[in-house]
Amino acid sequence: MKLWDKGFSTDKKIDHFTVGNDRELDLLLAKYDVIASKAHAQMLGKVGLITSDEADALTKELDKIANCIEDGLFTIENDFEDMHSKIEFLLTEKLGDTGKKIHTARSRNDQVLVAMQLYLKNELSEIKDEAKTLFDLLLDLAEKHKAVLLPGYTHLQIAMPSSFGLWFSAYAESLVDDMHFIHAAYKIADQNPLGSAAGYGSSFPIDRSLTTQEMGFETLKYNVVAAQMGRGKVEKATAFGISSIASTLSKLAMDICLYMSQNFDFIAFPDELTTGSSIMPHKKNPDVFELIRAKCNKIQAVPNQLTLITNNLPSGYHRDLQLVKEVIVPAIQDIKACLELMRFSLKEIQVNTTILDDPKYDYLFSVDTLNELVKNGMPFRDAYKTMGKSIENGTFQPKKDIDHSHEGSLGNLCLKEIRKKMEGNNF
Repeated sequence: MKLWDKGFSTDKKIDHFTVGNDRELDLLLAKYDVIASKAHAQMLGKVGLITSDEADALTKELDKIANCIEDGLFTIENDFEDMHSKIEFLLTEKLGDTGKKIHTARSRNDQVLVAMQLYLKNELSEIKDEAKTLFDLLLDLAEKHKAVLLPGYTHLQIAMPSSFGLWFSAYAESLVDDMHFIHAAYKIADQNPLGSAAGYGSSFPIDRSLTTQEMGFETLKYNVVAAQMGRGKVEKATAFGISSIASTLSKLAMDICLYMSQNFDFIAFPDELTTGSSIMPHKKNPDVFELIRAKCNKIQAVPNQLTLITNNLPSGYHRDLQLVKEVIVPAIQDIKACLELMRFSLKEIQVNTTILDDPKYDYLFSVDTLNELVKNGMPFRDAYKTMGKSIENGTFQPKKDIDHSHEGSLGNLCLKEIRKKMEGNNF
C-alpha cells in the first residue's frame, strides 16, 4: 500500500530505490505518527469534517496501534512503503471508510514533518537529561579529586600545574555550552507543521491551533511554505546540537586514552572496562573510549552531510529530503550511547594521586616560582630572564606550595557557579 497509489504498480527496482531503509527507521518514528494522527482525528471531528463518533473510533484504534508499538509488535512489511501507509491500512482494516478519512486535510509531507519533529523533541529532551547526568558526575569527580594535582600541557609539552578538579570540571562546563545548542534545536523543533499539507495548505477549514495544543507544541510553524522548508533544517539544527556534545566527548575520550597509557599513568579503570590483546597478555586497552572518540568524530560530520543534501534545494518538497532521516536518526542513537557509556565508565575511574612526585614534572612550577619573584618586587621581564638562566644552568628550585585563588583556577573551581549555569538550561 502506498498513500499515493493510483491503481498501477511501479517497477520493483524503482520501489526498492525510492523506499530505501525507511521501513526500518519508521519503526522508531511510528509512535509519533500515531500521536499526530490522534490529534488530527480529534481536530477533524471538532471542525465537522468527520463526525464525533468517527473521531472517537479513529482515536480508539490509534490507541491500540500505539500499544502495539509500545509492546514491540508493530511491523512494516514490504507491502507497505512506510509507517504512514501501514497505520492507515490498519485503520481502514478495522473501520472501513472511516479509516480512509484519516488522511483528510493532510499530506504525507506534513505527516513526516510532524512525526519527525515530535521524535526530535523527545530525543533532544533525553539527550539533555543524559548530558545533565554526565555533567553531575563530572562535577562530583571534580569535588572528590580537587586536591590531586595533574600536569597541564601546551603543545603536548609540560606547561603548568593543573588538577583533576580542573580537568573534570572543564568538561562539565563545556557541556553547559553544548546544552545551548541543544536548547536552540529544541526551540526550532517545537513548532507544529501539521496542516501545511504538501507545503501549500488546504482548502479544508482545519484548526491548526487545536492540533498544536493537542500535541504539546509551543507554537505553530504558521507559514505553510516555511513549514515545508523546515524539513532538513530542523534536523540540521539537531545535528549541530549533538555534534557540539560529540566534540566535548571526543576530546574527553582522547584525554582518557592518553592518560591511561603507561607513558602518562595518570588514571586507570577496572579490568572489566578494558580489553586485552590476542598475543600481548599485559594489555589493558581503552577500546570503549576509542570507539566513543571515533563515533563522536563521525557525528561531527553530520551537519555537513545534511547541508550537502539540502543546500541547493528550492522551496517546496523534493524527494532528496527523504535522505535526511537516515542521517540524523542513527546519529541521535550514537550520541545517546556515547553519553551513556562515558558516564558508565567514568564512575569507575581510578586517579593516580602521586603523579607530580616524578622529578620530570618539576618544571611545571617554573611560572609559579617566577611569579613569586615578581610578588617580591622584581620586574616580570627580569624575573623571566632570571628563571630562564636557573633552568638552563640546572639550579632551578621549584616552588611547589602553589596558591591559585582566582575564579576558575585550581584553587577556586567555582563548581557551584558552573552548576548554576547548567540549571539555567532547562526546557
